[in-house]
Amino acid sequence: MAYRKKANFILTQQPDIVIVPECEHPDKLKFKEGTPLPTDIIWAGKNQHKGLGIFSYSEYKFQIHDSYQPAFRNVVPLIVTGGKVDFILFAIWANNPQDKGYEYIGQIWKALNHYGDLLKSQKTILAGDFNSNTIWDKPRREGNHSTVVALLESKKIYSTYHRFFNQQQGKEKHNTLFMYRHSDKAYHIDYCFASADFADRITAVKVGTHKKWAALSDHTPLTVTFNI
Repeated sequence: MAYRKKANFILTQQPDIVIVPECEHPDKLKFKEGTPLPTDIIWAGKNQHKGLGIFSYSEYKFQIHDSYQPAFRNVVPLIVTGGKVDFILFAIWANNPQDKGYEYIGQIWKALNHYGDLLKSQKTILAGDFNSNTIWDKPRREGNHSTVVALLESKKIYSTYHRFFNQQQGKEKHNTLFMYRHSDKAYHIDYCFASADFADRITAVKVGTHKKWAALSDHTPLTVTFNI
């Protein structure tokens, strides 16, 4: 929250694109003097204080895909153009308490099935707060974390973190959430999945530390770099 106060810290990562869950509406984004301004913004949500923000700090421009289904308001498919490569970006904040039984990873499961044809695009990235980990799988629930990962892998879309660090789902050695900002309540729930043509070009994956980021958020940034 309060991205306007934290943008300078994120911008030390020199991002081309930033996905910010729990982001205030652009009308409320009064950045500190001297903060570099984004070159493009897409925002989705109903709460003007807590939506999903996607920011470009490069030549990339965004357009919401015509197939966008508002029922999955926090899983937003974007056409990304203007940079070194055009691709489809799914910006994600898995959080829809109105959809009982599908509030978190279930939202992504339903969205992936709805956008099945779009996932066949050659270049695709899905990134954001999935609010999920395979350690919380409910085996009988349709669309748990493991089945979402399997569905994406069947389409040759892979978790960049797990591929780069050769980690298994549920056994991550880096955490992206520190609940209530407590170092002993740590989980890995933020992800960047990328189609094979991107995943084969990963040059770096970094996860922020509790020590550096806890004063700003209960999440730490997941930063992925591709050589394109």
